Amino acid sequence: MRNNISYWKKGFRDGIPIALGYIAVSFTFGIVAKNAGLSVFQAVLMSAVNVTSAGQFAGLGLIAASASYLEVAFTQLIINLRYCLMSCSLSQKISNDTSFIHRIFIASGVTDEIFGVSVSTEGKLNPFYSYGVISIAVPGWVLGTFLGVVSGNILPERVLSALSVALYGMFIAIIVPPAKQNKIIAGIIMLSMLLSLAFAKFPLLEQISSGFRIIILTVVIAGAAAVLFPIKEDTNEK
Repeated sequence: MRNNISYWKKGFRDGIPIALGYIAVSFTFGIVAKNAGLSVFQAVLMSAVNVTSAGQFAGLGLIAASASYLEVAFTQLIINLRYCLMSCSLSQKISNDTSFIHRIFIASGVTDEIFGVSVSTEGKLNPFYSYGVISIAVPGWVLGTFLGVVSGNILPERVLSALSVALYGMFIAIIVPPAKQNKIIAGIIMLSMLLSLAFAKFPLLEQISSGFRIIILTVVIAGAAAVLFPIKEDTNEK
């Protein structure tokens, strides 16, 4: 028991920087959610049960566009499919005698950042380490959403309009560093932008709803990139 508490404390400490980053990002999400017509309860609940920035922002766009449940479901499946791969990777770090319940709870809290710190731990991954990270990171995401929605109900429209720009700044901050390091990634990003513009402007393509646009572009572009530019695995054992 004492050993588990030590793992939880270590996970909690490692999760503090993640929580602080989540508050900043989810604050923007809260403002966007308010502008999309969601109440404080709806926005907070959405963050609490999803904990995925890309999926939630895409979901808000679909909600604002009155998309069907099928579009929302498929879009979330495509966008969040990476978490299945992350969970499979983490399963290799978990001891074979770890119970099914522990595996479920660990998988339910997997995000890009939580996966990053969890997979970097030395040796086998103790479930209580993951619980420590999750117990501070997820509340940070929910708290940021709450503060964003509440601020959206209080702050003037001009201030909210200025703060909404932070969303685009976040996306730019995500794509620019890898694009500068890899010409293939830069080309894929440019292709994604051009095809998105084509879907929005061409008469036939613009008839496709926003949800299915995301699905089509994600599957086609990501699939083509995987086939044409596969990442070679490092077979050298250290």
